[in-house]
Amino acid sequence: MPCSNGFSPAIVVVVHEVAVVVMDSVVPFDFTVPLEAFHRTGRYRVRLCGPRRTVSTELFELKVPHGLELLSEVDTIILPGHAASLVVPPRVVEAVRAAAARGTRIASICSGAFVFAATGLLDGMRATTHWLAAAELAARHPAVDVDPDVLYVDNGQFLTSAGAAAGLDLCLHMIRRDHGSAAAADAARLAVMPLEREGGQAQFIVTPPVAPQGAGLEPLLRWLEANAARDLALADVAAHAGMSTRTLNRRFREQTGTTPLQWLHRARIRQAQHLLETTRHPVELIASRVGFGSATAFRDRFKRIAGTSPQSYRAAFQGGQA
Repeated sequence: MPCSNGFSPAIVVVVHEVAVVVMDSVVPFDFTVPLEAFHRTGRYRVRLCGPRRTVSTELFELKVPHGLELLSEVDTIILPGHAASLVVPPRVVEAVRAAAARGTRIASICSGAFVFAATGLLDGMRATTHWLAAAELAARHPAVDVDPDVLYVDNGQFLTSAGAAAGLDLCLHMIRRDHGSAAAADAARLAVMPLEREGGQAQFIVTPPVAPQGAGLEPLLRWLEANAARDLALADVAAHAGMSTRTLNRRFREQTGTTPLQWLHRARIRQAQHLLETTRHPVELIASRVGFGSATAFRDRFKRIAGTSPQSYRAAFQGGQA
């Protein structure tokens, strides 16, 4: 997430209230991700609440400014990760269930799915958590359909994410749902990460440290993004990178978890999503502009990556754009 470097978001009228519920054993990374991701857009008011005004983490004690009554006032509730052994207080369960009955959106990050599942609200639904905890979640809550392979699951009102950085993927997804791709892309740039990541839980992949700007694959990724509309073959990408196709594939897999052409396809779909949200261009024109040879190929790839058709995506996201 962005460092405390003095930069402030542009002044925007706050339109969405978010509460993050913290209890003893809360995971610091998990509750700070939504604080940073939502706050820095300038479009959300984010506050901490909990059953106690002081909670303990593995690293420090935390003062909690608000009680559970805050949950009756907000639009979204975030349940961050806690120790899986946490016994969720009954009044937390009651407050979250009461908020759900009012239509409040509720999302969990990492092992926050255990808190969420304790409310019974996930029964009969698909959900995810950190892959290391997925089997335990399924064993404790057999009525929940636990999917250990995905970064997040969006059931509409109820959302869950995998561990660590997947919480940021989920926050960016919710920002996109609320305010469109431009706001989400700005938040992703502040977090120095892609708006969408390829594949499932990235924790399976052992990657080297993130390279500084100008090193590793970063220049090549910027070139691919800028040239996504071109008819690029793997050999073209390898030639630009100055390496063999075999080496290129290996380094891509190591640093991004995917292949160059799969990454390029997703870059094209990201650009198409932006055009679908911000223009009324026909689908055929968008397909051509982002580098697909035919509208049919574009529709097939879009459905495979985005999970819906371009027309349905436009109908859903143009209406929600700020």
